[in-house]
Amino acid sequence: MIMYGTSHIVSDVMTHTVAAVGRRAPFKEIVQLMQDWRVSALPVIEGEGRVTGVVSEADLLPKEELRDDPDTGYLQLRQPVDVAKAGALTAGDLMSSPAVTIRAGATLAEAARTMAREGVKRLPVVDEAGLLAGVVSRADLLKVFLRDDEDIAEEVRREIVSYLFPLSSSAVRVEVHDGVVTLTGRIRDSALVPVAARLVRAVEGVVDVQFDLAHDDPGVSGAGRP
Repeated sequence: MIMYGTSHIVSDVMTHTVAAVGRRAPFKEIVQLMQDWRVSALPVIEGEGRVTGVVSEADLLPKEELRDDPDTGYLQLRQPVDVAKAGALTAGDLMSSPAVTIRAGATLAEAARTMAREGVKRLPVVDEAGLLAGVVSRADLLKVFLRDDEDIAEEVRREIVSYLFPLSSSAVRVEVHDGVVTLTGRIRDSALVPVAARLVRAVEGVVDVQFDLAHDDPGVSGAGRP
């Protein structure tokens, strides 16, 4: 269950029950597991569950690319084929190593940055001992945007508006529609609006934030999207 009010961590959204293979797992078993679990990659583990690598569909495809004519097919392809992987038979020979992993206690932002930097769609999740604890995917990271609009509004009122605008909180209204937060009303210190923008955008599930706030001085108003 996802808990709100604090920043999410990977363990909040990851898949806890995952398929994995040992280094000696044969090619056909790897393909079958991917089909059965509907995944594009599998962690490769050894010992008590330490992640040593990841084998993905991309690691398996070289065998198919050279299947018809392994002697001449390589020369006819525009992109070089990993000949070693084309001839590999086990997960230990096929896998990419060392594995790119993420800790269960890492924030979702950290996981997203790691995926983007490494160009991967999913990450094995490891505990403090480095043992496999689950897998987190791009789809898992997007779960926070399913949060109910009223839950978001309540957190913004309680955690941000009441602290930044304590003297004006009753005059500041918070509305959320499809994850977009809108703050309207009157405030005494317009310099706090950029601060509010950063804090609101950091709330889990927020897609964007808009402001229609006026200064207590009738001659000064601020509206827009900092």
